[in-house]
Amino acid sequence: MTVPEPVAAAARSMADRALSWLHAHRALGALPPGTTEELADPDSVYKPLGETALAASLLLRDGVAGPGQLAAAQSLMEFTWDQFRQGDMLYERQLRHTLMTDPLEVYAPFVRCGFRHADLDRLLAHRARLRSVDGVELLPNRRLAAANAARVVGLDRETGRREDWDGMARATWLGARPEPWAINWITAYAMTHTVFHLTDWGRLPQGLSPDLTAYVRTWLPVWIDIWREVQQWDLVVELLIVGASLDEPYCRPEDWETIAALQHEDGLVPRDGDPVDDDPRQRFTDHQHTVVVTAVAGSIALARAAGR
Repeated sequence: MTVPEPVAAAARSMADRALSWLHAHRALGALPPGTTEELADPDSVYKPLGETALAASLLLRDGVAGPGQLAAAQSLMEFTWDQFRQGDMLYERQLRHTLMTDPLEVYAPFVRCGFRHADLDRLLAHRARLRSVDGVELLPNRRLAAANAARVVGLDRETGRREDWDGMARATWLGARPEPWAINWITAYAMTHTVFHLTDWGRLPQGLSPDLTAYVRTWLPVWIDIWREVQQWDLVVELLIVGASLDEPYCRPEDWETIAALQHEDGLVPRDGDPVDDDPRQRFTDHQHTVVVTAVAGSIALARAAGR
């Protein structure tokens, strides 16, 4: 199955407008003055900055956006890299918190685009050889996140480590091919991220095994319908990414056109069916993640349409 032309058209509009919104509002995502590696609330600004870098890195990786959008994506990479003090903040955070995976995960999109920090590279290579790090207890989809970040950074080549991708996949909810009707909101997010990390955000569709691909292909339309009905748009967009990342993409035009129609003229995509706040900062806080995944969804779908 190829990506239908109506999906490609919707994906182009979604990605372009989402990236424009992220670029136009980037200052709202800046770290507060004086922020150090000892973050009181990593989810407040640090994590969203990393998500913005992820979206920009995937647009640059896929290379299917126009010249202006690629320039905006590069600008976002430079902005977020500067926010992390050209990697110094990530290095200091990893140095002080050996078992944390977020410095590695935040660093990976920058490496994808050619940004490197020599001290952090050495630290991550050393860390990857520690038994304590190998044995740290993580949720299965989080272990996949760390493993994929290590793959992007090149730690597998540096250390010669061969990850058991199938074993890690089988440890997840998705890996059990469970009763599909038992899925709930948080499990659905875990499932989407399992697919994201196994496929490296659509770059390696074969990273999802044939049996899991068949399971997802069977039930993805149902899951999309469920969360469309209750207007959980953030999750719907993540499910669109899953569909675009399959070996044979599953991209139903009406799903993509629904999100494209919801998107505001300035590029904002509401996270759910609740009213959108008028305050710019609150709008950013509430909906930045949905705009990020919309940009990612559009880019991956366009890349798959182009045969990449």
